[in-house]
Amino acid sequence: MVGVISLMLALLLSLGAVLCFANEKWQSKGRILTILSCGLVAVASVYLLVLILNNRFDISYVANYSARELPLVYKVSAFWAGQQGSFLLWLLIHAVAGLFLLLKRALPVPGMAVYMALQALLTVLVLAKSPFVPNPNVVENGIGLNPLLQDPWMAVHPPIIFVGYALLAVPFVYGAAALLTGQQAKDWLPAARRWALIAWSFLGAGIFIGGYWAYKVLGWGGFWGWDPVENSSLVPWLAAGIYIHVLRAAQIRPAVITMVHLAGIFAYGLVIYGTFLTRSGILGDFSVHSFAGDSIGLSIALVNAIVLLAGLLLLMAKAGSLPKGEYYPSYDSREFILLLGALLLVFVGVIIFLGMSMPLFTQLIGKPAAVDTDFYVRTTMPLAIALLLAASCALLRGYGQGRVLASVAPLIVWGLAGAGAAYAAGVRQFLPCLLAAVSLSAVGAAVIAWHKHGLRTGGAVAHIGLGLSCLAFVLAGSGSQSYSQELQVGEKYQIFGHEICYQGQEFADGNKAKYYLYQVDGQAVRALTKLHANGADAAREPAIAKGIGGDVYLAPTPPKDNGRTEMILKHGRMGMDEELGYRFEDAAIEQQADGTVLVTAKVGVTDGTTIEEVQLHLTATKDGGSSEPVEVFNGQRRLRLTGITQNSSQIRLESMPSLAAELNQPITASVSVKPCIWLLWLGAVLVCAGTLWAVKK
Repeated sequence: MVGVISLMLALLLSLGAVLCFANEKWQSKGRILTILSCGLVAVASVYLLVLILNNRFDISYVANYSARELPLVYKVSAFWAGQQGSFLLWLLIHAVAGLFLLLKRALPVPGMAVYMALQALLTVLVLAKSPFVPNPNVVENGIGLNPLLQDPWMAVHPPIIFVGYALLAVPFVYGAAALLTGQQAKDWLPAARRWALIAWSFLGAGIFIGGYWAYKVLGWGGFWGWDPVENSSLVPWLAAGIYIHVLRAAQIRPAVITMVHLAGIFAYGLVIYGTFLTRSGILGDFSVHSFAGDSIGLSIALVNAIVLLAGLLLLMAKAGSLPKGEYYPSYDSREFILLLGALLLVFVGVIIFLGMSMPLFTQLIGKPAAVDTDFYVRTTMPLAIALLLAASCALLRGYGQGRVLASVAPLIVWGLAGAGAAYAAGVRQFLPCLLAAVSLSAVGAAVIAWHKHGLRTGGAVAHIGLGLSCLAFVLAGSGSQSYSQELQVGEKYQIFGHEICYQGQEFADGNKAKYYLYQVDGQAVRALTKLHANGADAAREPAIAKGIGGDVYLAPTPPKDNGRTEMILKHGRMGMDEELGYRFEDAAIEQQADGTVLVTAKVGVTDGTTIEEVQLHLTATKDGGSSEPVEVFNGQRRLRLTGITQNSSQIRLESMPSLAAELNQPITASVSVKPCIWLLWLGAVLVCAGTLWAVKK
């Protein structure tokens, strides 16, 4: 009740703050209500974290995303693992940013009214999908995080994404406040630019971290799958990129201010729209990331409609008062080419928007369907080439008519080097080679522009990072090669010019994980498989041998015939596998003090001449069970109890080969090479670091 009451009071105070800011006599009260509202959101957030850390499984959210055995870092990340907690995290970041704006008096009073109205809408969403709903079932332990999500990169990915989402509200509000008050562009554009750069950097960092996690953990060899949920973060990031660039043009040409308002409205509106797609359940059949559908979808859709319509109607009402004039002095000016680049970004964003929304659009007229990944590659690659060409030309010109910083001739050398790198990586298609050429040309243009003082350090670093990332898309994407090979322990294989030797498996962490060990060109690497308590595979991570030329990527597939057999034994009856016979003798079931149930089964085992009796144990809870294998006949086989009927008349038994035999089984591995993929991670870091650096200016 503490969490729900805090959120309800926070909603009332947010609405009260809106009313107070709208009345000149009550503005001081509005400040107090804003502070109190932020405090109550913080109380609800801390309370949820306390529930998680104290294993309060009587709360559904805690039971669904946390567990007693989770390490502390993943218990904390359970806060935002589900949509209820992630909404609360979004609200918390929004509220803290609002408190900062209030204390710094960074926004005019009408702007604070708009900001608190947005906070009220977010609070409604949290209440509509509350993380404080009681659990109707009594459980001793929670389900816990998906093993795939128990990774440091995934622990930080959602909060960084939500910082970007929340902070994109600030440029939106600056624009709304300017329209309401008639504030001059020079008075609000610099502050809006700083907040947009911070939001863009964080949202970009979250996207890049998600890509690295997918590459490092999922084992499919890629970093971007054009999944609709991935795209739902990419589209607002592109819109924010448009905002930042047209804002810069507006500082030179005031007539561009209308475009700034449009970009700000759509950037934040697309954040909410992406949230609607991923959390309404519409993408349930088309995305591995989407949440299950429920009534929250309608609430998000209404909030999205309110934000977009209010922003666009306000812009229409005030359009007559906005500056008029020329957008650019000539076609060869930086202003024109910059706006052309922004238009190309719009086309890219629209294509991705249509692709990711296809399940929604087709559902309205019939059976829902989705586009394939080739759709995005075919449509966006030509636009990316044109965009990078535009960026290169713009960077070599100054603002105003006829201002040329440097000739484009040096870029030909950079372009040839990019195309040569793609050819050396094995790329033979024309468009990817052309993309590699213009990517490196864009890097060269950024270096030259910085040297000629046409681009500041932050912007130069970010543009260099963009060019390197696009070059890496070609080298590590189009230049990638894959081959599936069965690997025998101790044998050496030559694959794509690399010597690969599989060295078997090993168990670790009390049999909670096992590793597949390799030597790649003498470098020791290992693939991880996380195990459930019953010994079944829970999640797999590939082995990656990193090098200056790129990565060798190995994703093992467990052998289909692993020597394990499962059988049902009736009390007093025999069962057999290829080597041994088994007889279920007796069983005992004991209730433990911690609420678990200890099952002990006595099983006789014979090889035809000798009989051994073993005691097998199974620790059972309401949510599952775990058991340790027991060796028989000097480790010739291992036995594990995996189930028992309520009347103890039957048991389920798993017979496994000896540990040595299992660890030395041959496996099949997908072996891939990813030329120069490190350029992608370097480029991503440079984009985010350069963007943050640009905040200083």
